[in-house]
Amino acid sequence: MEIGLSPQLAKKVYGDNGGSYYSWSPSELPMLREGNIGAAKLALEKNGFALPRYSDSSKVAYVLQGSGIAGIVLPESEEKVVAIKKGDALALPFGVVTWWYNKEESELVILFLGDTSKAHKAGEFTDFFLTGSNGIFTGFSTEFVGRAWDLEEKDVKTLVGKQSGKGIVKLEGNINLPQPKEEHRKGMVLNCEEAPLDVDIKNGGRVVVLNTKNLPLVGEVGLGADLVRLDGKAMCSPGFSCDSALQVTYIVRGSGRVQVVGVDGRRVLETTIKAGNLFIVPRFFVVSKIADPDGMAWFSIITTPNPVFTHLAGSSSVWKALSPTVLQAAFNVDAGVEQHFRSKRTADAIFFSPPN
Repeated sequence: MEIGLSPQLAKKVYGDNGGSYYSWSPSELPMLREGNIGAAKLALEKNGFALPRYSDSSKVAYVLQGSGIAGIVLPESEEKVVAIKKGDALALPFGVVTWWYNKEESELVILFLGDTSKAHKAGEFTDFFLTGSNGIFTGFSTEFVGRAWDLEEKDVKTLVGKQSGKGIVKLEGNINLPQPKEEHRKGMVLNCEEAPLDVDIKNGGRVVVLNTKNLPLVGEVGLGADLVRLDGKAMCSPGFSCDSALQVTYIVRGSGRVQVVGVDGRRVLETTIKAGNLFIVPRFFVVSKIADPDGMAWFSIITTPNPVFTHLAGSSSVWKALSPTVLQAAFNVDAGVEQHFRSKRTADAIFFSPPN
């Protein structure tokens, strides 16, 4: 049975007043279940507050638009309150408690991609809320809550009775949440739009890679990530992850075309991709993309903290490393054809600018 690889859009799970939570379903994108990958988005309106929660999965969060505040509590650690904005990436290991708040007029949208190998459901995140109508307080009896937190029965009923929101609420009145601290960003957040470029090719594209060097927490999460910005009509070299990792890609902006080639040289995907699409490239399958005239950007996670890719075209491709006679024999061509093939793409690497 073939597994569908077609890109999909997220669907709303819950939310109304204050914002909404969206996710991708393994029933529509089976590679999520096969690869033990979860994917979701949180969209907060002005004064939208995503209640404190923890998850059954480690994740990487990426701010797609807007700005706001995130509260992060690592196990046995103090709360860190950080200002977040478009382009920020955060690594969220197991056991971390988070809350999110948007005080601005424009919508705050955050993408979550992560590993569900230890989750309750393969291919899906399950969040556990500390408060709210589906929070832990509502599950325990009055007696247990009172004993655990040393509260009288009337206080327990007040706490539980006030929690009417589910997951996301809109804050009213004069509630002043903690102010972010600049020093809390260090080691917690990396802005992919401002970070030093790992790859920068004129009229081709640019890459920023998240790894254990620039965001050490990705080591605990067990995932690597990158932000790729491809210029208009440019091409991303055909390549594959050579360390058995899966590549999960979300199109941040723009549009383009993608082809994926799998076992026995068979093209298993050929389609257009646009902002909001999510798709997954299976292990060792070769993928290549071409941007439309306005360019295209995508954010990807790779299921290893320090991914290694092999490119099949360009100056760094494996073809350049193979001996001329090996290529002659493999392609079954004469020396002239092999030399012509080898003479191409001697200066370009990873990204190729549009043909003249």
